[in-house]
Amino acid sequence: MSHIAPPAHWRRAKERYRLLGSKCESCGSTFFPPTKVCPKCRRKGKIVQTEFSGKGKIYSYTIIHSAPKMFEKYTPYILALVELEEGPKVMSQIVDCKPEEVKIGLNVEVCFRKLFEQDEEGVISYGFKFRPADDSWKGL
Repeated sequence: MSHIAPPAHWRRAKERYRLLGSKCESCGSTFFPPTKVCPKCRRKGKIVQTEFSGKGKIYSYTIIHSAPKMFEKYTPYILALVELEEGPKVMSQIVDCKPEEVKIGLNVEVCFRKLFEQDEEGVISYGFKFRPADDSWKGL
């Protein structure tokens, strides 16, 4: 009997529901998504799983106006590179603010949301997105 691997979406389920990455105890580097080998220390590194706080700042962003079919109904939406407090950068959608309100350096926090649905009768996938951490950014 052959072994059929589950789709990547389900293999990464733990990372979708909690902001899990890895940390090298030898050099202190952190990584997202998780890695099994430290790129800096190589075989000398000792990798452990770590859960990130979910707090960070927008490092860079873009506004998506023309999206793939699964995401068309969400346009325009914000796609950002978020630098976590622990160091790694994570690509994610920014929610709960308008595209004209997003700024580089905006404090954000992780939240759990619907990512997409495969079709009207299909599987709904949930995971993390980021939202502004507080209301201090409004009106800037």
